[in-house]
Amino acid sequence: MSMTDPVADLLTRIRNAAAEKHERVDIPASRLKANLVKVLKDQGYIKNFRILRDDAGRVSLRVYLKYDDGGASVIRGIRRISKPGIRHYAQVAKMPKVMGGIGISILTTSKGVMTSQKAAQQKVGGEILCEVW
Repeated sequence: MSMTDPVADLLTRIRNAAAEKHERVDIPASRLKANLVKVLKDQGYIKNFRILRDDAGRVSLRVYLKYDDGGASVIRGIRRISKPGIRHYAQVAKMPKVMGGIGISILTTSKGVMTSQKAAQQKVGGEILCEVW
């Protein structure tokens, strides 16, 4: 069965695993998902991730979730912005701020997947994939 929105599936699996306090979550892999998870790791929202291949040759991402000292997830919220039915784009001059600058927006640009702050520094716009806070 084909999936219409694999990025939303990734975000939902991370959100659900964090809510249930799982140490890790496995997700079917793609290059876009791996790049998105890499941005989450670079920004400190997850501990680490690995790309795994099973005996049948299927590739998956194993995402290790991060929790604070009190046991609460570092990811307080994660929301899909651009959807298959309606895409949302941001120009360089109008990069979105999440929660007054506390969170991040992740964009896909001509120079790769990056945060809105990095996209503004590199003077590129792109499609807003999600917001994390």
